[in-house]
Amino acid sequence: MIASTFGGLHDFFHSSTWYVIRNLVAFFVVVFWVATIYWVFKDARRRTGDTMLVVVATLVGVVPFIGPLIYMLFRPPEYLEDVRERELEIKAMEKRLGGRDVRCPVCRAEVEEEFLVCPVCTTRLRQACSNCGKPLEPLWQVCPFCETTIEIDKAIPITDVRRPAARRERRRAR
Repeated sequence: MIASTFGGLHDFFHSSTWYVIRNLVAFFVVVFWVATIYWVFKDARRRTGDTMLVVVATLVGVVPFIGPLIYMLFRPPEYLEDVRERELEIKAMEKRLGGRDVRCPVCRAEVEEEFLVCPVCTTRLRQACSNCGKPLEPLWQVCPFCETTIEIDKAIPITDVRRPAARRERRRAR
């Protein structure tokens, strides 16, 4: 009885079915191994800009099944694209925090500090000095550039929306 059981196993391992199963398993193991090498190569290229490190990481990845695990332990923690994106975000935040982020009070468009009028919605942002034409802050009583006294009754409110010239002329004529 034992001889017949082992005889059946012996017959199975010497059959063509066993050879097909064995060859398919070997094929899929080799395909998986080559895929892990390719994955290590592609991942290393996305995580470091140094060609030598990419080559070393790929060579470590060639070690069957243990190489990719070792690579995963020592690879850089983030992609180069993420590092660049974070640096750009930091620069944008520094720009907003470092310099004055001046915006139009009406349309919220970004404007320069020297602008007298918002170029998007034509809102009057600052009054110009009557003598030198430089922009003045609303609370100033004298122009710091030419020492001209600012006439308060001619001061234009910060949020006064300018109308096109033709409309202003028609309004004055009435």
